[in-house]
Amino acid sequence: MIKTKWDYTELAKTYAQRPEYAPAAIDAMISIADVGVGDAVCDVGAGVAHLTIPLASRDLNVFAVEPNDAMRERGIVRTSEFDNVRWFEATGENTNQEDSSFELVTFGSSFNVCDRPAALKEVSRILKPQGWFACMWNHRNLQDPVQASIEQIIVDHLGSYDYGSRREDQTEVINQSGLFGPVCRLEADVVHCQPVNECIAAWRSHGTLQRQAGDQFGKVIEAIEEYLLGLNTPSVMVPFTTRIWMAQLLSVGSE
Repeated sequence: MIKTKWDYTELAKTYAQRPEYAPAAIDAMISIADVGVGDAVCDVGAGVAHLTIPLASRDLNVFAVEPNDAMRERGIVRTSEFDNVRWFEATGENTNQEDSSFELVTFGSSFNVCDRPAALKEVSRILKPQGWFACMWNHRNLQDPVQASIEQIIVDHLGSYDYGSRREDQTEVINQSGLFGPVCRLEADVVHCQPVNECIAAWRSHGTLQRQAGDQFGKVIEAIEEYLLGLNTPSVMVPFTTRIWMAQLLSVGSE
């Protein structure tokens, strides 16, 4: 297995419970990038195929790059019905893909775990001329009463909590690369109805929380589980906003 700074091996078994991206946001991204049936897309940090699947289901030819063995193995199983998906063991900084191969390169909840400037340089190498880069995350609506209560549980246990670059505006780091044109920002809301047990499983896959909580992670998850079970409801409505930042590769000699 390729060694990376953030190891998702222990989280892979519950990662499939994480929410899907808003279809409207994915459709808007595809429309702007002007990609269609058979076009080549590289999905970097593909994990267990949360973004790979909607790309493949729209008949794109997807090259899924994932460094973690456990995540990649689950992704391969989840995409077994698609003959337009190929998997590769590699990283965002070194995808091991050919130069000028892709119309679109995507990072679904993975750009923040890369060396972002190095990843953008790699993206520029594997994109075709005037191809597109896109990175995205699902952000929970923290004004929702249930989500606000969960946030308070986390703060009560840890004292403070920082989502890091996954909730930052990515415009500056993209612009600083000097490799891409103006950044286009997309977003669309989606509400997921999740069985309580799946919601708890999704929290068990939360890598950012695990890293900051350290040996307190188990206690935080137990508290979240106790709270959710105490709602005495079989499922919860979890509101998300899918946020996408995308930019087109500058032509040689462009400013």
